[in-house]
Amino acid sequence: MKKIMFLLPALLAVMAFAPAFSQKYTTIADTAALNKEYAAVSSDITSLTADLNKAQSDLARYQKKSDAATSDAQSTAQETTDKASNATNGSVKDARKAKKAARRSVKDAKDARKEANNLDDQNKKISKLSAQLDKKQNRLKELDNMRASIKEY
Repeated sequence: MKKIMFLLPALLAVMAFAPAFSQKYTTIADTAALNKEYAAVSSDITSLTADLNKAQSDLARYQKKSDAATSDAQSTAQETTDKASNATNGSVKDARKAKKAARRSVKDAKDARKEANNLDDQNKKISKLSAQLDKKQNRLKELDNMRASIKEY
């Protein structure tokens, strides 16, 4: 409770004075630094856009692999069930076949889980790149506003 009573006024003070100090470039002398940062942010936006486009194009491939692995795992599991039911009333040979099919089923299930994880990772990568791109675009807008305010002087 004591921490909240201390942090709340400090947080309010920071929020109140933040707009006053938000503009970094204010004079004509700052134009060179502004242009340098503007070029860097533009370059970052270009590279992030290229990375995002590549990640989005790869998403279809990951989705296809995940779907194929899932269907393989399901068909192998069904095959294993069939062989296991034959092995209960069958011979030792049938039991060995069922055991082999069970191993294959486990392997296919692991592959399906791996492909699903790869798909999730790709989706996370896309959302991360999108967030970074939005942040850079907002910064570019701020720099445009600063550039416009410098020209007014």
